[in-house]
Order: sequence, then C-alpha cells, then structure tokens
Amino acid sequence: MSGITPEELNLLIEQTYKVEREFTELKESYTHLQDTVEKVVEFLPNAIWILNEDGNVFLQNSHAKLLDKLLELLEPKNDNYEVKFNKRSYLVKSSSYKDKIMLSATDITEQKRKENLATMGQMAAHLSHEIRNPIGSISLLSSTLKKRVIAENIPIVEEIQKSVYRIDRIIKATLMFSKGVEANKEPFLWSDLKESLNLDIGYYAYSKDITFIFPEQKFILNADKDLLEMLFSNFITNAIDAIELDEEDGDEGVVEIVYEADDEFHKFYIYDSGAAIESKKELFEAFKSTKVKGNGLGLVLSRQIAEAHGGSVALIAGDKKCFEIKLSK
Repeated sequence: MSGITPEELNLLIEQTYKVEREFTELKESYTHLQDTVEKVVEFLPNAIWILNEDGNVFLQNSHAKLLDKLLELLEPKNDNYEVKFNKRSYLVKSSSYKDKIMLSATDITEQKRKENLATMGQMAAHLSHEIRNPIGSISLLSSTLKKRVIAENIPIVEEIQKSVYRIDRIIKATLMFSKGVEANKEPFLWSDLKESLNLDIGYYAYSKDITFIFPEQKFILNADKDLLEMLFSNFITNAIDAIELDEEDGDEGVVEIVYEADDEFHKFYIYDSGAAIESKKELFEAFKSTKVKGNGLGLVLSRQIAEAHGGSVALIAGDKKCFEIKLSK
C-alpha cells in the first residue's frame, strides 16, 4: 500500500462506489424488467408457460397454473395445433429462444361452438328448403282428403295434419334461425293473438286433460303478430310436453299466462304444472334440447323474438316454474 498515493486511494474508493451504484441500478433495472415481463405474461388472456431446456417451468401465469395437467399433453411443434382437455378445446402455439421454450394455450371452445352452430344452421336451412314443398303438398292433400273420407277415418287424417303442423313449425323455426329475426310491427289486439294460439293448441297432439288459462284483459300490442304467435306457441307447446312427461300429476295439467304492464313493458308470466327443467344452463342454447320432440331452437328463437321487440325472456326463480316475457310498448 506504500506505493499508492492518497489521491490514487480516493480515486479507487470513488470507482468502487461507482461500480457498486451501477451494479445496484443494474440489479434494480433487471428486477423491474423481470417484474414487467411477469405482469405482461399475467395480463395475457391465454395460458402461458416458459420452460427451461429440461422441461421445468421457468415462468407461468395464473391461467397456466389452473391448467397444470394440460401442460403434460403439450409439446413444442412448428405448427399450431389443437388439444382437447376436460371437454374444452385449446389452440396451442409454441416457440423457442436460446435455452427457453414458450407454450401458449388459448381456449377456443366458444369459437368452435359458434362455427359448429353456423354449419349446422346452414345444413338445417338447406334441408328445410328441400322439405318445405312436399310438406305443403301433404298439408293441402290432407285437407282435401278430410272432406272425402268416411267419418270414422277423420281422426286418422287429423293426426296426419297434426304431424304436418309439427314439421312445419320446425321448418319455420330453422329458417328463421338461419336468416335472423326481424320484427315488422303493427298494432293488433291481444284477443286476436289469443285466438291464433288456441288454433295452434288444437293442432298440437297431446293425451292429457290440460287446462289453458289466458289473460282476459283487453289491450293492444304494437308488434309482429306472426313472431309473437311463434314465441308464445313455443312456450305453450313446451309446457304441454312437460305436462305429458310428468308422471306425478296424473292425467291433468295446467298452463297459465298472466299479464301485467307498466309504463315501459308488456309483461307475461307463463306457468305450467309439468315436469321440472333438467338443465337450466343449456336452456337457451341452440340445437340442445332435453325433450324427445324438441329441435333445440324454440327457446333460442323466443328470446331473439323478444329482443327484436325491445324485450327479454328469462326463467324466474320461485316455487313454481315460471318464464317472464317482456315486450317493449
């Protein structure tokens, strides 16, 4: 140390402090960068894993932590690929940089469901167009046949007409679902719609003694009558089917529509004494039905029709099974 002057010692000490400050700043900068990277990874909506060369996890976000078992199914590939896991679909992407491998898994279940619905809708619309003409011919011929057959054969012809009516309803619902719902509003009396619904009930086949209670109030609806007939008819036929399936109520049942109104909405509450709803989660999903007779479009279209009239459809929780239909005035 005798060869170092005081000036050189002070300079050395200053350099040491400077290096220490730079190291501290560099460490803080690295910590900040690491924290930023972790926040960015966490912010991403898909599951992200960054792996070491040995396959151990170097970094992952919370989405990835929830899918730790999915990671076991993934492998680095040059192309994107899909993986099924726990009844859901994931799009997997991978890339590598130096000694790190990054994997991402994006949940595309809803996207694939919509694509499948669109495909099913197109196929169903095509089939409906093909079926419509022969069904029209059968309907016309059955009406002519009913006038000519002997009295004891009339019930057979009426059963044919009821079956044709059911097919016609399915065709109309399918075509409407594929094209979308547009309401052409005109004022009409509720009593006119009630009369149409009674005719629909007459065409619908059921075996039990069912009482139908409709609102007796006189009021005007500014709406698309044909669409509202389909909406209410869907709920009424669903109620009939639920009563037919219910073994506890014997050979009787009740379907009741209650009407209320406020300054903004017409409100209808539909009750029935039939079997309970099995799957409430899938209630308004297209092409999903728990009924043997159902095509899975009735409630979906009913909601769309209500929305086209500035309203809504909802299942109301309570002691009795009840649907609320709101239509804007």
